[in-house]
Amino acid sequence: MISTQDWADARRLWEYHQMGHSLRPCSVAIGLGSHDLGVADTAVDLYKRGMAPLLVFTGATSPTTRDRMPRGEAVHYQERALELGVPSSAVLVEPRARNTGENIRFSRELLEEAGVDVSSVLLISKPYEERRAYATARKLWPDIEIVSASTPMTFAEYVDSIGDARLVIDMLVGALQRLMIYPAQGFMVSQPVPGDVSEAYERLCQSGFTSRLLTAGTPSA
Repeated sequence: MISTQDWADARRLWEYHQMGHSLRPCSVAIGLGSHDLGVADTAVDLYKRGMAPLLVFTGATSPTTRDRMPRGEAVHYQERALELGVPSSAVLVEPRARNTGENIRFSRELLEEAGVDVSSVLLISKPYEERRAYATARKLWPDIEIVSASTPMTFAEYVDSIGDARLVIDMLVGALQRLMIYPAQGFMVSQPVPGDVSEAYERLCQSGFTSRLLTAGTPSA
């Protein structure tokens, strides 16, 4: 049973995870691989709106995408973009990354090898991963401007799209934990966490939304 307080706390985390950046044209758009093809759809929409002349899709497979995307997340994203009318010349694929840090590092290397001059990146992720992606990119690619983006939707709409409210809340809690502990491990820059967000996080942990939390000895990603 998810209480009224749980819903309110989850909504607060959802709001915090989104950066609220104003979209503007960038040198390149990078779509971070996941189970969500909506990332590819949003990347295509932004490309067609002139927000970036080039798309990079990055991601291998994970336990949650192996069956759904057997050729790899980036490859499935590329196929989706081509289906939606993006020319193959406007899409680069980075098929090795298995976590957010590798998404950023390998995409940067790919663009450097391709001779693409990058001063700004439109970084496209799942809605609740915007802040994590931003903080990671600021750490690993500090000399460029990062504009965060995701599929525009409300928390309720996202829950409906996934079909598993408890899983979504678990993911929100897990993403916040990483924002709090990864800076000390050198994986991302520190992001200030408002008191009400911390309190909402603690209450959700106490309510048992802990399946995505890292524990001692868990591999970092």
